[in-house]
Amino acid sequence: MKKSGILNRHLAGALAELGHGDGVLICDVGMPVPPGPRVVDLAFRAGVPSFAEVLDGLLDELVVEGATAAEETAEANPDAARLLTSRLPGLELVSHERLKALTSSARLVVRTGEARPYANVLLRCGVFF
Repeated sequence: MKKSGILNRHLAGALAELGHGDGVLICDVGMPVPPGPRVVDLAFRAGVPSFAEVLDGLLDELVVEGATAAEETAEANPDAARLLTSRLPGLELVSHERLKALTSSARLVVRTGEARPYANVLLRCGVFF
């Protein structure tokens, strides 16, 4: 059994299959999940695991070359906005409706237990070399 890193076998396997340019949506429990992408639902109860915990865990595992979030996040969820801008320099902001449309191209959706609105981000995978 692994003793460090991501232990959830579904998430670890999904991350290993990602390639350059693939999209990963990290979302709260209220974000509509589009049909098509693989979904790993980590939600255990409201707030567990938090959006911050999942984001930080995935950033430890992935090379990210770009990220997109909803511009409404700054007003609706200032904590999530601060988290995103501190962890993802160059974060692109689009309308929430545009973000929902972009999620249809995600290859993987990771659903957190976050129960506050606008705790969502679409990451674009990079390469490590």
